Amino acid sequence: MPAVSVAAGCCPASTPANEVVEDIFGLVRILRDGTVVRSPVGPVFCPTTFPENHPSVEWKEAVYDKAKNLVVRMYKPSPAGGKVPVLVHFHGGGFCIGSPSWANVHAFCLRLTADTGAVVLSAGYRLAPEHRLPAAVDDGAAFMRWLRAQSSASANAAEADADAWLTEAADFGRVFVTGDSAGATIAHHLSVCAGVAVEADDAGEAGEQDQDQVTIRGYILLLPFFGGVERTASEQAECPAGAGAGSLLSLDVLDRFWRVSLPAGATRDHPVANPFGPDSPDLGSVDFRPVLVVVAGLDLLRDRAVDYAERLAAVGKPVELAEFAGAAHGFFLHEPGSEATCELIRAVGRFVDSCVISASEAAA
Repeated sequence: MPAVSVAAGCCPASTPANEVVEDIFGLVRILRDGTVVRSPVGPVFCPTTFPENHPSVEWKEAVYDKAKNLVVRMYKPSPAGGKVPVLVHFHGGGFCIGSPSWANVHAFCLRLTADTGAVVLSAGYRLAPEHRLPAAVDDGAAFMRWLRAQSSASANAAEADADAWLTEAADFGRVFVTGDSAGATIAHHLSVCAGVAVEADDAGEAGEQDQDQVTIRGYILLLPFFGGVERTASEQAECPAGAGAGSLLSLDVLDRFWRVSLPAGATRDHPVANPFGPDSPDLGSVDFRPVLVVVAGLDLLRDRAVDYAERLAAVGKPVELAEFAGAAHGFFLHEPGSEATCELIRAVGRFVDSCVISASEAAA
């Protein structure tokens, strides 16, 4: 594992050993000797003017993995009105930056809770390059195990092991896994793992889902961060018309994220990055729950997400595609109070409602 330090300011004068070889927005710098320097200063795209609270939302933090010091920021409607659906959310940041505590992520989760009336669980995960992939995906799976433990403890009246603040509001029979950008990629991999487990269970193999108190009804992929060696048209466009020259996400940044986060020596066709790479699992054999894929028309990643949705649909998987034609990558984080963000959350709400209704009809 590389050495890690937190810079008090900018990097010192460059020498052969401490020369910066990778730099991500000044937030993460990798030195030639392998040291990783993380800035203690928050990013400029997380302004302090974003709201810290909402009148109809309560929130708090909990540690879900003490050994790794991984935190979940939990949100629920206030006042409480009975059990409500649960949205598990993983933040973005190219697997290298980001946190549930960042102001833009927090503001979005506040609004997501307020507007959908759901419990939102914004889970952190280990970041690269200190922890290269698949560490983030493994942490996503670990969080789902923590959620199952919460549900099981609550169902068995073992209140000492359950967080009553959460369990009194959460309907563990209506759980959705959502993610933004890299977090959406985590959601994809969790959907594949769950779908493979269902297939194995149907084949008569024992699985943990037999005793599962958590029922995942669907997955919501917000501007997923997929990669591949072969460039797409939207990637080749570099700066889509209307995105603006100051757009944070460029092809160079995308490549840098993958270079820093993938296992050493791996290409962008690695299964973690490319769902359709040469070594990726056959998605046609996966028992997918309904998937909502959201894309932004001015996003370099647009074409990969559209291709993902179209290829799932072509093999009969339950997938919906929603496109925000005039939006750029991360639009709902940069402007959490915008009308586009409002429409996005409405789309999420409609998807949640439709999955719940479909499940009820199937059970009838």
